[in-house]
Amino acid sequence: MAIEKSYYMTQEGKEKLEQELHYLKTERRQEVVERIKIARDFGDLSENSEYDAAKDEQAFVESRIAQLEKMIRNSVIIENDNENPNVVTLGKSVTFQELPDGEKETYTIVGSAEADPFEGKISNDSPMAQSLIGQEVGAEVSVTTPGGDIQVKIVSVE
Repeated sequence: MAIEKSYYMTQEGKEKLEQELHYLKTERRQEVVERIKIARDFGDLSENSEYDAAKDEQAFVESRIAQLEKMIRNSVIIENDNENPNVVTLGKSVTFQELPDGEKETYTIVGSAEADPFEGKISNDSPMAQSLIGQEVGAEVSVTTPGGDIQVKIVSVE
């Protein structure tokens, strides 16, 4: 049997996934079933675009449910490392500045299941996070990005 991937996340992130799963199972599934029933009443299923769309939506919902169940089952809750408050680790927010004179940016390093750069959360699998994890405040780090290597200085870790 293959070893399943672990999904690193905060307790808050796991709760969001559990809420989404509950919604999909209790409400969304029923909505899709109703759409399929209504589409069936339109007649010949071989030429029924509403039926095809509803079946596609059902497949998407079921796929997402399976994905969420797997992520929740294999979740690993991120605990803050209070022993090393100045070291970048999973679950901490890190503020860095692009050298020589870039603006300061702050991101929280989370598991891939929770990553959302628009909310300031980057995946621990991203090149930026990979370069920062394990580094301390004041360290200058080289980060390989699709646009080329950049130098950043870690300003603070929370």
